[in-house]
Amino acid sequence: MLLTLVLIILLAPIVVVLACLVLRRPRPAEFINLAAAILVFLAVLRLLPESLDGPHYFWHGYLIVDALGAWVLLCVSSVYLLGSIYAIGYMRILNEDRRLHRFYALYAGFALTTLTSPIMNNAGVYWIAIELTTLVSTFLVCFELGRESIEAAWKYIVVVSAGISLALLGTVLYYWGASLILGPTYDMTWATLRAAAPRMNPAISTLAFLLVVVGFGTKVGLAPMHTWLPDAHSEGPTPVSVMLSGALLNTAMIGIARYLQISDAAHIGLLPRALVVVLGAASLFVAALFIVRQTNIKRLMAYSSIEHMGILALGFGFGGPLGVAGALYHMLNHSLNKSLMFFGAGNVMRVWGTKKIRAIHDVPRRFPVSGWLWLAGAVAITGAPPFALFLSEIVILRAGLNTPFVWAVFLMALLLIVIFIGFLNHFRALFFSPVPERFSEDSTLRNKSAAPDGFPTVWCTLPMWLALIPLLILGFWWPDFFTRFFAAVAASLSAGGTP
Repeated sequence: MLLTLVLIILLAPIVVVLACLVLRRPRPAEFINLAAAILVFLAVLRLLPESLDGPHYFWHGYLIVDALGAWVLLCVSSVYLLGSIYAIGYMRILNEDRRLHRFYALYAGFALTTLTSPIMNNAGVYWIAIELTTLVSTFLVCFELGRESIEAAWKYIVVVSAGISLALLGTVLYYWGASLILGPTYDMTWATLRAAAPRMNPAISTLAFLLVVVGFGTKVGLAPMHTWLPDAHSEGPTPVSVMLSGALLNTAMIGIARYLQISDAAHIGLLPRALVVVLGAASLFVAALFIVRQTNIKRLMAYSSIEHMGILALGFGFGGPLGVAGALYHMLNHSLNKSLMFFGAGNVMRVWGTKKIRAIHDVPRRFPVSGWLWLAGAVAITGAPPFALFLSEIVILRAGLNTPFVWAVFLMALLLIVIFIGFLNHFRALFFSPVPERFSEDSTLRNKSAAPDGFPTVWCTLPMWLALIPLLILGFWWPDFFTRFFAAVAASLSAGGTP
């Protein structure tokens, strides 16, 4: 049964890729992709309770289904489903029907790589899977073929590939360090590395960890390796921005979490967790600086992603049952919330014909439903009650109070207040400020919408509801299943070490 679910999750996107390339028609492509996204999401929901009995291994140990990987699959499949619904309404207005089948082939291929990464049991193969996410998503970032999008795609692949190269070097060092104990040939699984870690040379273990964290931290978008993220997230089509922020970043973060487990087993002191905490705090600081002074609506969402990846890094860096539980809860909440935020940004960007915040005003008049959904999402993404991110951030803050990194708790709290004020100040202007006279006659800032009358359609509004409702429910109710699930992940991550 479990293997069947894994095959469904992996084969459904492959079928979409093949069908899109064979049929070469836009309408069948978009609905085949949506059907695959629904199937993947349902399979992941069924997989979640099964993963608690794990870890389970398949295909000679190259695939692992454990609680941590299954949780990331839930985040990825949720975003894939929401993005696939939104893409039907959004991509139609780009007048790219001739190339639309290629978009959906790439989109499903991107989903496949992000679904594959969390269940890779071999550290080397995991690196390959993460690199494949870069190669596939690069073509999606520049899909619209504008000068800015092509430049963003080049920056994305150069910066991320440089970072991933460091992660490869760290992976090789881990292999070499363990080979001095296990012999020249062995299966480089997570469990094997964890078992060998206590006997590995501490200098090799420390250097290898530094390299993999900087490498995969580049993919996550942690500061100061974040420079690719604002461009790639802001220049790609909105369904692509959603996958980059809500799915891709999580698949790299799981690598950092697994390597933290190995470093704990190696007993090399506080340095590994201190590094992750410092990178998380730096990401929050950089995000706060750029959010307050941001002028581009999609870059505002991108810097918000950097903020929340910093929060995730702090949660995993603090460790312990509370830190892990808060990080996992925040991962799901952010995936849902950031999808909602990019959906709203995509709607206003297409109707107003600009990404400039100063040129977008009185959103509720044009969007009486989706506009208010977007505003509710803006309140939620800042960590305000009663939404779910408030609860996950409180849990992470509490976790940090029981660690040597108490300074990071107070810094996180201060920066979250700054971000709350800065982020919602932009939305005050978007929703409640009148159009300044100097813009009313400015031909470069007038509404030059490429969107037809009636946009956004139900395809663009429905996923906003599907993202917001769980955020509100999860802000009031933490299901008992989540408690058991988070406890199982925390126990597995602490095995062999003392976080």
